[in-house]
Amino acid sequence: MEEAMRYERKRGWIPEDVSAEDRGFDILSRHPESGTVRFIEVKGRAGVGPVALTSNEYKTAERLRTDYWLYAVFDCATTPRLLPLQDPVRLSWEPIVQIEHYRIEPQQLGGGT
Repeated sequence: MEEAMRYERKRGWIPEDVSAEDRGFDILSRHPESGTVRFIEVKGRAGVGPVALTSNEYKTAERLRTDYWLYAVFDCATTPRLLPLQDPVRLSWEPIVQIEHYRIEPQQLGGGT
């Protein structure tokens, strides 16, 4: 997050950390003169590896399109490298299926016929 905030300030924009608000992005950054806004999701990795978006982040990116940016920060543990990507949903993301519930039939519980 720190690297992304620094990057935005260096560009002359005014970043605000909204990551605790569960908006589907981490930083709301404004250009001081034009008022243009960037909705930025930050993903950091100690080294280099795959990046995943939550369902909320992905849906927000779909809704905001070119106003939504993914800042992938690789090598956070050594020399951070920030890769900004506008409209990340235009790429071929692979859905990750996770188990959310387990179920059992009543027969297995001894209560059904």
